[in-house]
Order: sequence, then structure tokens, then C-alpha cells
Amino acid sequence: MMTEQEKASLKLENQLCFPLYAAARKITGLYTPYLKPLGLTYTQYILFMVLWEEDHLPVGSIGERLHLDNGTLTPMLKKLESAGYLTRERSKADERSVIVTLTEKGRNLAEQAKAIPGEVGGCIPLTQEEGFMLYQLLYKILGAE
Repeated sequence: MMTEQEKASLKLENQLCFPLYAAARKITGLYTPYLKPLGLTYTQYILFMVLWEEDHLPVGSIGERLHLDNGTLTPMLKKLESAGYLTRERSKADERSVIVTLTEKGRNLAEQAKAIPGEVGGCIPLTQEEGFMLYQLLYKILGAE
């Protein structure tokens, strides 16, 4: 028979994971009306953000930055390559590594997306200080800081 403490530990309202999950879904959903006209998913958008910041990256480095595995990244990269946004080439220095490079079309997409962070940021009901605190706490969970 379960103790009251064990029963309480199984309640959804007592889980840290649930509000993190639900908030993440809500936030990523806020991006949809801005990304849809560009033909992008949220995951594709964050991939572009990495490449706009630093182009010519190995797939493994992109995966580390986005906390995604190759099984998730590879189909997405193939799709974006076939759409003309990027190229994938084996590294000359290490044949095991695939380097992702934006095309001009991929670089130009940044101009179309530049207003998205401000638009979405205005939809989040946090003060600047609360947002920064949440940012720090989330990266603490991710082990990045």
C-alpha cells in the first residue's frame, strides 16, 4: 500500500517536469504564426538561429547546441538542403564529419525572421528580470552554466 507521501509524489501538480513541458509547448506555439509564412517549424527555426550565428558547422556541433541527436537532425537537414537553404558536405579534414553551410537563400532568411524574437517576446507575461532569472534557471537545468 502506498503512503500519503508516495501518492503525493505521483500527482501531476507536484511534478516540476509538467509545467516545464507545458510552458515549452506554449512558448513554441507562440512562434507558429510567425514561422508558418516562412514555411518553417520551430525546430528548423532554431537550427537556422545556430547557423546564422556561426555558419559552416559540423552536424555534431549543431546537435550539441540544440540538444538534438543525429536521428532528428539528419532528416531535417536533408529537407532544408533539398529546399535550397543549406548544403551538407563531408569534411576534408575528417571524413566522418558532415559540415553544414548556409546557402544565400538560407542566409537571406535571417532578414525575414529578424522581427520574430521581439514579436514572441512581447507575448510572454514576464518582466525582463523574471525572464532573465528563468533563462538562468533553465540553463542551470541543462547544465550549460
